[in-house]
Amino acid sequence: MMGAQPFETVVGAHHAEIYRYIRRVTSRATEAEDLSQETFLRAYRAYRTLGPEANVRAWLFAIATNLTRNHFRSEKRRRVAYQAASIEGREADPDGPESEARFGEARVLLESTVGRLPLKQRQAFIMRKIHDLDYEAIGQSLDCSAESARAHVFQALRKIRLGLDGQALAPTTTEQPR
Repeated sequence: MMGAQPFETVVGAHHAEIYRYIRRVTSRATEAEDLSQETFLRAYRAYRTLGPEANVRAWLFAIATNLTRNHFRSEKRRRVAYQAASIEGREADPDGPESEARFGEARVLLESTVGRLPLKQRQAFIMRKIHDLDYEAIGQSLDCSAESARAHVFQALRKIRLGLDGQALAPTTTEQPR
């Protein structure tokens, strides 16, 4: 069996998203580059065995998740927080420097809170809330049931809420950024 589309098409369609996923989980651009390249190298080697009906996106997330898990195991330590200097995807706020500073403060707080989650919860949260994968695909990626994937996301959200409670941000009159 062979995947339904040429592998170059798969890379073009999914590379940026897989990179962003790994970047959010590891919080380091160089690791994300290495791990996303390794993800697609492994995917390329196994692609001919993939059936035409396979969910290629979920399959790639599963490979990336396994590589990331192995990376953390071999590193023998987990990150305590995302790097605060993450500027990726940040857009200038039209309300000026005060609002932009508040947005940056909120972003750092959220990223550090997410960064302290246990690895499986962090991966499940990122796959669900940022990459919008369904629980079935998340379960495949994390090698657990859809119900367990849902529980990981639920626990992550609960811990994020607890982590953000009591963390005061500068008062604002505008809507909070997402």
